[in-house]
Amino acid sequence: MKDEITRVLTMVQEGKIDADKGSELIEILQGKEETANKLLEKPTKYLDKMLKVRVVSAENDNVTVNLPIKLVKVVLMAGHSIAASIPQAEKYVKDIDIGLILEAIENELDGQIVDIKSANGDTVSVIID
Repeated sequence: MKDEITRVLTMVQEGKIDADKGSELIEILQGKEETANKLLEKPTKYLDKMLKVRVVSAENDNVTVNLPIKLVKVVLMAGHSIAASIPQAEKYVKDIDIGLILEAIENELDGQIVDIKSANGDTVSVIID
């Protein structure tokens, strides 16, 4: 990009373009460089994010779980059908809409998705970050 700016400055110096036009061209060149830099930056991929579950109880029975979204997606797809076929687990999973959860993952649901505070001071948070 330095070469292009140098050419623009040379054109201004030689009188081929006026200073206003040169300034405009340099701004365009700098904008193109910023756009190129943004494209080169590694974007955060949704499937590289984490599902974070935080449970804080009034009795200090705290739970912290971090699961990669990739793992959550695979486990949901495989685990639900397995759990549904086990008689002892079937009653717990029969009403879970796995399709809705997978759709939320496909649509890149992000941020805090569950925030529960009980009357006795227990809190539950589920965050995709």
